[in-house]
Amino acid sequence: MKRLLLFLAAAALAAAGALHYLVRVERFAAFTEPVFIDIPRGTSTLDIGRRLEAAGVVRHALLFAAARLPNPRAFPQAGEYRFDQPASPHQIYLRIARGDVYLVDLVIPEGSDAFDIAALVARAGFATEAEFLPLALANEGFLFPSKYRFPRRTTAAEAAKAMKRQFDLVWKEIGGAADPHAAVTLASLVEKEAVLAEERRRIAGVFANRLKIGMKLQCDPTVAYAAKLEGRWRGIIYRSDLDRQHPYNTYQTAGLPPGPIANPGRAALEAALRPLDTPELYFVAAPDGSGAHVFSKDLDGHERAVLEYRRGQQNDQKGNGARRGGSAAAGSR
Repeated sequence: MKRLLLFLAAAALAAAGALHYLVRVERFAAFTEPVFIDIPRGTSTLDIGRRLEAAGVVRHALLFAAARLPNPRAFPQAGEYRFDQPASPHQIYLRIARGDVYLVDLVIPEGSDAFDIAALVARAGFATEAEFLPLALANEGFLFPSKYRFPRRTTAAEAAKAMKRQFDLVWKEIGGAADPHAAVTLASLVEKEAVLAEERRRIAGVFANRLKIGMKLQCDPTVAYAAKLEGRWRGIIYRSDLDRQHPYNTYQTAGLPPGPIANPGRAALEAALRPLDTPELYFVAAPDGSGAHVFSKDLDGHERAVLEYRRGQQNDQKGNGARRGGSAAAGSR
């Protein structure tokens, strides 16, 4: 009898050791390519184990169920999970209990326009550019630039809705007016023109001054946007672009363009809401290539600044042996 008890104890100890090894130590993987497991809400632990077993993530469904025994209060979370390397059932259970679901990063930089965002969404795999572009154009200016993390099966409409929801949140935080259209349109111009953060409010102030006296804004990025809308953007602004009649071409049309030309970030929105009180009416890129601008109160001062800018471009071309990109009409403001 004593021998039998010893044998049973040894067998139980061996079984416990084997179970410990299979659940906590052995890292198993019967797949060669990353696999995705979708766990609907309300799926039982055993059913999750069966899904994992079928995909080759665990050796047996019961091993996944056994991994829960030491963690009875850690409940599996619904969502889609990606598995790309061997792991023990214990590690897998803790990961699913944490809700470490697979999400795709989508980064929208400040100043991205509808065409840029459509390309980024397509690259992330949520939709084709052709599918997302109409949504992006319809919400131009209101797709807030930020880092988003979306489930892999996110639709174009869901992605656009999340970006718009983030805009609404930020707009409320900064005390935006009930009708944001004009302010967001101005902010989009500021976002595209400003390179240095400290110049945003000053640039907004110049545009605000021009709007007050009915002076054309002559904002180069609006010319580029008009060309994009017509499918004729060539990467730089040509004289023919400046001379072309288009509602978004602020060299030809006074006032703000019909709508935003890009999606501004928080700082540009704040600059548009609270422009700097400045007497200046002109600005042109500084000749040193720093991204700064030279601001002027009158046309004489501006023309001198433009001359310096053009000399800087000529020197740059001589030094590099190539034409420098950028504004094609910096002296026209």
